[in-house]
Amino acid sequence: MSKISVIIAHEYLTRVKAKWFLISTVLGPLGLILVMTIPIVIAALSGDGDEAKVVLVDRTDSIAVSVVAADTAKYELAGARTEADLSKELAAEKIQAYVIIPATVLDSAKLTMYSQGGSGISFESSIVSDIEPFVVRARLSRRGVDTSVIDLIEQGVEINSLKVTEKGVEADASAASAGIGYVAGFLIYMLIFLYGSMVMRGVVEEKANRIVEVIASSVRPFDIMLGKVVGIGLVGLTQLAIWAILGIAAFVGLGFILGPMMADSMASQAAAGPMPMQGTTDTAALLASKGLVLPTIPLSSILMFIFNFFAGYFLYASLFAAVGSAVDQEADAQSLTLPITMPIILTMMFIGNVINEPNGTLAVTLSLIPLFSPILMTVRVAATDVPAWQMILSVLLSCGAFLGSVWLASRIYRIGILSYGKKPKLKEIIRWITLRV
Repeated sequence: MSKISVIIAHEYLTRVKAKWFLISTVLGPLGLILVMTIPIVIAALSGDGDEAKVVLVDRTDSIAVSVVAADTAKYELAGARTEADLSKELAAEKIQAYVIIPATVLDSAKLTMYSQGGSGISFESSIVSDIEPFVVRARLSRRGVDTSVIDLIEQGVEINSLKVTEKGVEADASAASAGIGYVAGFLIYMLIFLYGSMVMRGVVEEKANRIVEVIASSVRPFDIMLGKVVGIGLVGLTQLAIWAILGIAAFVGLGFILGPMMADSMASQAAAGPMPMQGTTDTAALLASKGLVLPTIPLSSILMFIFNFFAGYFLYASLFAAVGSAVDQEADAQSLTLPITMPIILTMMFIGNVINEPNGTLAVTLSLIPLFSPILMTVRVAATDVPAWQMILSVLLSCGAFLGSVWLASRIYRIGILSYGKKPKLKEIIRWITLRV
């Protein structure tokens, strides 16, 4: 154990003190925020706004007025302008398009749109979806349906989702919980790839530099592999701990920043009881006042996340180490890593189904399979109340799979680290596993 601890300490301290660790620890959360916010910003900026409106030429003298009133930022009436005038404005890019609403639209349900082309399917669909409700309303009115009945039909239905627990009835924040589960699962996915491949590269470099031959003369190959896997795993846990601290600090800081800004809106709720104006409680209250319910994260979910991170990492990192020991160059490892990386990639393909139906047969089955459970069980635990027996079974199966992967990887590692020359074929690797040394 003393030799393994030396290897663990070396692998851990070498990487934690490296510049890349400090940079990735700081830039990692910022990169995740950018990935999440850039599509939203692009979508917000993709419209042309007031500078390129859609002009409506209404032959019915009734529908266009309602459409413009519903969205003045996007639509405007043609007024006294003729189609020739609108064509000139379109050529000068003063308007984005103009739409002819014919007098027969209630019967034919057809519109004509003029643009410079390339508007895209989504733009055309938005035009139809904006005008269609008013056409339907006009049809119903023509058939003698009372406007109050039409308003009642268009009112729709809203649902107030509540969750019944042992503590009583409380707001159901399943959507936010599913989002947290997705982020947690995606984080495990990235870290498995990042630190698993790091283990493989470390083994390949030591083998190429013949350093492993010196180490193997005094330490068993199994101890070398285990020390390397554990040491790099602790690096990942350290990074996760730092990210958690930064996240809590940002959440608390958000409460201090938003508290004074929302003082007026919070004052209107003073009759319901005093609300503190600092810290995380204030942030939660501010979001609740806007209709956003923050989910409570139970201790079991946090513990399952930590366990699943280690379970997934140790399972795949040991296999990555075995692949690294079997080759002399990192480029040769690409074909051998495909059977290892494929289950991780498939996991992300199933994650949407798990979020939509966390208690479905497919979600339950996949979350119990050790190759998939590190990510999918994390998502399920966040998205729903997973029965205790399923979590316990998942832990037992993951532990068994980890021990099996360590045994399998150690059989390959003990021979692979001292083998040089051509890249071994799958048949030869299988022979290494069964070979007695």
